[in-house]
Amino acid sequence: MNGAALPLRIGPYLVERQLGAGGMGEVYLAYSVAGEPVAVKVIRPDRTDPHTRARFEREATIARTISGTGRVARFIDADPFAEQPWLAMDYVPGRPLADVVKSQGPLSTPLVASLGALLAEGLAAVHAAGLVHRDLKSQNVVLGDFGPVIIDFGLGAFVGASNASLTQAGVVIGTVRCMPPEQALGEVDVTKAADVYGLGTVLLYAATGHYPYDGARWEAVAAQVVNAEIGPDLSGLPAELTPIVTAMLAHKAEDRPSLEEVTRQCADLMRLLGTSPARARCALIQETTPKDHPTMVLPQPDTPMLDRLDSLERLLREESASPAGGIPVPPPDGESDPNCPAESGIESDVENSPPPVLVPEPLPGTGSPAEPAPQRGRPPASRRVADELRKRYAMGPALTWSKR
Repeated sequence: MNGAALPLRIGPYLVERQLGAGGMGEVYLAYSVAGEPVAVKVIRPDRTDPHTRARFEREATIARTISGTGRVARFIDADPFAEQPWLAMDYVPGRPLADVVKSQGPLSTPLVASLGALLAEGLAAVHAAGLVHRDLKSQNVVLGDFGPVIIDFGLGAFVGASNASLTQAGVVIGTVRCMPPEQALGEVDVTKAADVYGLGTVLLYAATGHYPYDGARWEAVAAQVVNAEIGPDLSGLPAELTPIVTAMLAHKAEDRPSLEEVTRQCADLMRLLGTSPARARCALIQETTPKDHPTMVLPQPDTPMLDRLDSLERLLREESASPAGGIPVPPPDGESDPNCPAESGIESDVENSPPPVLVPEPLPGTGSPAEPAPQRGRPPASRRVADELRKRYAMGPALTWSKR
């Protein structure tokens, strides 16, 4: 937690504990009022600006439409215009591929081929929705009872949002090793081929335990990635996988195979090795998901959390019935507001916990924004922030992204 207080509530979700933290922000295990576990990521304030908020808003809208795959953690909800933007995804029980390889060693060739085919199928559904993940790496692939699932989807707006992203220590060290050259050079509007490259780094790591490029500092890694004369480190990669991974890590985007080709090549390799894609998937699950591991089970709220959820549910019903349609918050610069009395808030409804850091605009627990309706009084905080940003930067309601 780095000394920071655990937020009580993020949007309409009640926080139980932190799952992890990184250069982009913190990830929390939280529950909807119905008790459904979700993973909520709060974006660091210094990683946001009006342009990235606008892009995040657009991508969050599109992300809701992704269907046809269970290989990408389901996008549930987001508020790009909260003081600290957040997004909620399905909680995926399992272990990151990076942890599996560190504890059990590299995967066998048939299992790597299965991993490649399954993830390529999942990414194809993402691309069909008009999106690119942009941040594929072994930490973002969770292995569980269902097989591999890609998480952290929906953060594309914050990955490489500006050239300054390459100066964020901790962000790039964990990402630049898996970036294609065009993204490492600062290109923002990368193509589907960027995800093919990212998937190639995942397969290389799964098979060898190392990345295509490495170094003590991110600058040294980035210099290798963008240099066409320096090929990726494929040491330890089984010969059967070398043609597939080499093509995926091609320096030029146009030289990389399509995801459909990756799926076909991986399926052909599994058959060549004497197994079928379906059997290899079963073997992958069996060898990477120890049943006695606590992360393999969906978390359930305990009795104290159930009591807190009851309090939150009552509070959300009161908020939805209030004229303002949101949590009253103090106006800027200490101004008084008749619709925002000082005694308002959630402290009286939830036991001795710190005040919320974010204000929900969506309907609680539904994963969908509230239907527009005439409202009186003070609008929800995230809507005020959005209106203020649009006015300040002369943006219309249909925010667009422009390459800088």
